[in-house]
Amino acid sequence: MQSPELHPESSPWKAADSRPPDSRPLDPRPPDPEQPRQLRRIVRLFRPYRGRLALVGLLVGAASLVSVATPFLLKEILDTAIPQGRTGLLGLLALGMIAGAVLSSVFGVLQTLISTTVGQRVMHDLRTAVYSRLQSMSLAFYTRTRTGEVQSRIANDIGGMQATVTTTATSLVSNLTSVVATVIAMLALDWRLTAVSLLLLPLFVWISRRVGRERRRIATQRQKQMAAMAATVTESLSVSGILLGRTMGRSDSLTRSFATESERLIDLEVRSNMAGRWRMSVIGIVMAAMPAVIYWAAGVALHLGGPAISLGTLVAFVSLQQGLFRPTVSLLSTGVQIQTSLALFQRIFEYLDLPVDITEPDHPRRLTAPRGEIRFKDVEFRYDAAGAPVLAGIDLTVPAGGSLAVVGATGSGKSTLSHLVPRLYDVTAGSVTLDGVDVRDLDFDSLARAIGVVSQETYLFHASVAENLRFAKPDATDEELYTAARAAQIHDHIAALPEGYDTVVGERGHRFSGGEKQRLAIARTILRDPAVLVLDEATSALDTRTEHAVQQALDSLAASRTTITIAHRLSTVRSADEIVVLDAGRIVERGTHASLMAVDGRYAALVHRDAQLEPAG
Repeated sequence: MQSPELHPESSPWKAADSRPPDSRPLDPRPPDPEQPRQLRRIVRLFRPYRGRLALVGLLVGAASLVSVATPFLLKEILDTAIPQGRTGLLGLLALGMIAGAVLSSVFGVLQTLISTTVGQRVMHDLRTAVYSRLQSMSLAFYTRTRTGEVQSRIANDIGGMQATVTTTATSLVSNLTSVVATVIAMLALDWRLTAVSLLLLPLFVWISRRVGRERRRIATQRQKQMAAMAATVTESLSVSGILLGRTMGRSDSLTRSFATESERLIDLEVRSNMAGRWRMSVIGIVMAAMPAVIYWAAGVALHLGGPAISLGTLVAFVSLQQGLFRPTVSLLSTGVQIQTSLALFQRIFEYLDLPVDITEPDHPRRLTAPRGEIRFKDVEFRYDAAGAPVLAGIDLTVPAGGSLAVVGATGSGKSTLSHLVPRLYDVTAGSVTLDGVDVRDLDFDSLARAIGVVSQETYLFHASVAENLRFAKPDATDEELYTAARAAQIHDHIAALPEGYDTVVGERGHRFSGGEKQRLAIARTILRDPAVLVLDEATSALDTRTEHAVQQALDSLAASRTTITIAHRLSTVRSADEIVVLDAGRIVERGTHASLMAVDGRYAALVHRDAQLEPAG
């Protein structure tokens, strides 16, 4: 699986370079053949709200009819009421014009309210759909995708579509209705002047289409650059990023790198705003000059012996013409906005179309009371279908309540093996079963309830201790929190804090030490009470004293549970029911600690190595 832009060229850890922004002119390209399909997908986003949109259409139509009627009232005032001195008729016509203005305003406010509400609901649907799709992606997707890129798609891309989604649809319907109604009214007044007015319209449409395609290409480049900047900010301005930048003396370099990215964005923003600006200005100038052309055409027609055009008709026609050009220009601008927004929609649809590797079966099985027996049956796993296997020929059985330790050199496949149990990855061949049921046949909720994972990389939210613990069990009582924390040997430390369980842990838990964070993670897992426990090098990054305290908490957690331990320090796994040694993804030794030491093979060599390193540690 490969998604677009998952490897942006820019990185906050690269030295700032002096490459100039890409300022090459954008050559015209033929229309995108995918555009009609993309437009149909956009239209489908509005389908759930078609009732409200129909109401908007009625309001738009009513507003258009009212606006078209006003010039006819003006014509009657100039041609009948004033010349004939009919003050009563003049008053009625004037009141009609005022009433038209009031009704237009009321209709406009109502249609804006409804259309904005619909637009925001569509934005909500898009954000939720993208977030849901990203939640369902496998771990492999996130190992090759920068966090800032993901955030940019949700924030910048969807946010950039806001104006288009909330106002463009209404603007399109409103302006199109106004144009049609106005052209009909103009034809009713004088077809010859109408022909003169519409003479240049095809040219305007052609110009706007060229401008729209140009802005769309620039918008694609701009969003890519914004994603790169978002990734830079997310990585370099996190707590870990700041620590790394400061300790490595790279703060100035990171600032220069960010400034370079920002310079590229300046160029793209300027090009985006100036794209087609002169051509659209020419359209504006021509439209502003059209009333003069109409007056000239009416005078020439009269001079050549044509029928006279009344003053009221001429003024009403020019008023309609101005009313025509405003929605026409707006329609052209809307077309340009749509072209620009298509680039954003395309980026969002790319994420919505990402294939999901790990899916729930159509008819999943549910385990209500799992015992915890884990079985690996001739398991093979590859990260890439064309690559070499990371695991091969794995046959293991961990009985319910039993313990398995997996050891081996770095890169031997230990963590990958542990990731197969909770279905962070799916096996390429063979199967992993829980109580005899293939984990791929289980519903996600059952699997998550049955298997708890404590890894070396502890993640805590920027929230209180209680909120972090309740992430495992939202309805947990305070007493349950205290019990879990006592079992993890962290309760006394939390209780001694000024704010106790309401203490905010800070981003990624940086207000707590490594051992304290691990014990919080253990307490969180205890609260969930899983039948199977996967410990993925949970103590490898801790000092000996802290490891001892954490190991006691782990022993409490592992009691009466099926436990799979991925170990770096072998002192933590000597009591395991079975120990397997992995090398290049294959099991090369298996047995108890005593039997493997007696063989004096790979495992014994690892134990001797640990014994030599322990004094230095």
